Amino acid sequence: MPGSSASGSSGILRLTNLTQLTVDTSWWTRYRIDDQNPDLDPNFTFPQAVPTLGVNQHTAIPRTDADTSDANFLQAIANTAAFHFATIEQGGNSLYPAMALRATHTEVLRILISIGPTETMHFQTWSDKAGNAPPLTAVDPVTGVSVTFPDLAVDDETLNKSLIMPEPCPFLDPSLPICSIIRPTKTEGVAMGTLQFLTDMGLFIGQSPAFFAFMNELARLADHARAGGRR
Repeated sequence: MPGSSASGSSGILRLTNLTQLTVDTSWWTRYRIDDQNPDLDPNFTFPQAVPTLGVNQHTAIPRTDADTSDANFLQAIANTAAFHFATIEQGGNSLYPAMALRATHTEVLRILISIGPTETMHFQTWSDKAGNAPPLTAVDPVTGVSVTFPDLAVDDETLNKSLIMPEPCPFLDPSLPICSIIRPTKTEGVAMGTLQFLTDMGLFIGQSPAFFAFMNELARLADHARAGGRR
């Protein structure tokens, strides 16, 4: 797919679409709330850090040079990119340990437990960067969609931007003491769920039916893998 045509763009075709994103920022509160774990209560709804990013479509890159002419809108693009990066990394943060529980070969397990921790490092870094996004409201001059980034320097522990370490939460069983963990890490349907999450975000808008067929087959095979056995 074509990417940005703004000055400085490589012009190289892309696998992903960064111009029509609907960004789920519920990970922000999920890692700050200390009495909920999606593995134990998958029906609990975590609040969004930036509610307006979770509706409509937003661009995380300048589409053309025209997007750089308004400094306020250009900052909104940068803010969107910061939260989008963190949203992707928090997914990997859960995906690698979840898939490690399914690994059927030691080499695959080595790959997962080697790459997985770097996702956690990336997630914490981008969580910190996203917290530095200046509060503002901007309107996309092309689509007319408005986005508002709130001030996250607040006393509310579920939103405070300085709390980048995962708060302890229930783990394994609600009767046990709370513990600081990666969440979620349950494995049922994790690969297909990840693909659906990325698709719902708009990351693959414009891709071909063949692409989706290929990705769904990869996810299906991954979800059928079982530790110590064959798919």
